[in-house]
Amino acid sequence: MITTHPPQLGIATVGAKKNRGTYWITTFGCQMNKADSERMAGILENIGYSKAIDELSADLVLYNTCTIRDSAEQKVYSYLGRQAIRKHKSPHLKLIVSGCVAQQEGEALLRRVPEIDLVMGPQHVNRLETLLEQVDNGQQILATHENHILEDLTKARRDSKVSGWVNIIYGCNERCTYCVVPSVRGKEQSRAPEAIKQEISILALNGYKEVTLLGQNIDAYGRDLPGFTKEGRREHTLTDLLYYIHDVKGIERIRFATSHPRYFTKRLIDACHHLPKVCEHFHIPFQSGDNQVLREMSRGYTIEKYKKIIGEIKDKMPYASISADAIVGFPGETDQQYEKTLDLIREIEFDLVNTAAYSARPNTPAANWPNQVDEFVKISRLNELNNLVGIVAKKRNMRYLNQTEEILVEGINTKDSNQVMGRTRTNRLTFFQSCDSQGNEFKPGDLVSVKIKKIRSFSLTGSPSKTNQININ
Repeated sequence: MITTHPPQLGIATVGAKKNRGTYWITTFGCQMNKADSERMAGILENIGYSKAIDELSADLVLYNTCTIRDSAEQKVYSYLGRQAIRKHKSPHLKLIVSGCVAQQEGEALLRRVPEIDLVMGPQHVNRLETLLEQVDNGQQILATHENHILEDLTKARRDSKVSGWVNIIYGCNERCTYCVVPSVRGKEQSRAPEAIKQEISILALNGYKEVTLLGQNIDAYGRDLPGFTKEGRREHTLTDLLYYIHDVKGIERIRFATSHPRYFTKRLIDACHHLPKVCEHFHIPFQSGDNQVLREMSRGYTIEKYKKIIGEIKDKMPYASISADAIVGFPGETDQQYEKTLDLIREIEFDLVNTAAYSARPNTPAANWPNQVDEFVKISRLNELNNLVGIVAKKRNMRYLNQTEEILVEGINTKDSNQVMGRTRTNRLTFFQSCDSQGNEFKPGDLVSVKIKKIRSFSLTGSPSKTNQININ
């Protein structure tokens, strides 16, 4: 029986924790999905599940899905097919699909893969325990209705012990013609500043040194919250939040993503410049270098405005890193319009650009336009773009060569156990030897001064300086 559940007032709690078996979560897509997966893992462990050694031995398998690209969506169906076969041999297996594909496909997903026990959209992450109780009672659950996201401090099972994701706004009210996010993640819902600060304070008490504030459109934070200053300005903005959380003791670095050029302000740039803990790294997608394409995308800004934002950042923080997103092959994109994207990358000299060929997504206006670009052309443009991004990134990295950078250690280099890995304040991945000159090992959470000796397009290698370790544990 398929049961569609209305919103409930709270999250069920369990009395005595019992052993419910093992779980496995596979996460597709963005940082928001990664943060959601950590929260769901925390819920599962709180009610008695433990993490499995691998996917095929788990008693509960959860796919947290992404629908931004068709390739990611098809990969989910491939994984589901494997688990559906397994469930016929092991009927006790619980199979869950969450995230954007779950929200987009809904009941169609259950018809296509009837072995699934629970389909739940992103707005229902905090309700996982309640929904699982219904599954345990033999029901097949569909939870994709619009739902107010309940404020809670679910104890996430975080993958890192150093850096933590903190959601500050859910959903998106933008209507970019290529993007499916508003229809699958719902309307904007900002969290209360007090709850955000409390979550960050708990992270600090548990030894975390860095937080990344997350939002699909993070610059929209607070515009759905009540309150104005006596000057008539909105009381709750991302800028105000940065000032509000900056004094949390123990947190050394603050990051935020993802920004939207339409709402990015000079006041925010000034705050990032003045607040010591806010890192000099900005992720601001531009999507296309051509104004006509931007209009057809409904992005709400011009390339001239975008360049002005980047110029103001570099005026205040010349050393800052700038990353972005770009799409090639949007419907109707000409060779000349595509060349403007390449020109913008050369002019701004991005540290990193996440690139993609346009992928038509269901329920988006651009998917139905007749002027779709040929797949061969899209892939050709994407390959050329990626090559340029790598060249420009390596050129940008030259500024690190023989410089001493502060690196926050995150863990061991998985490809070389004699090295640790961490990031600069500008978010550049950096590797260096795991011990100092006296043989003392660097640990996750250490801040280490590292002299950069080797550069690549997307990472650095260095050696700890003689005044190497700033231990903040």
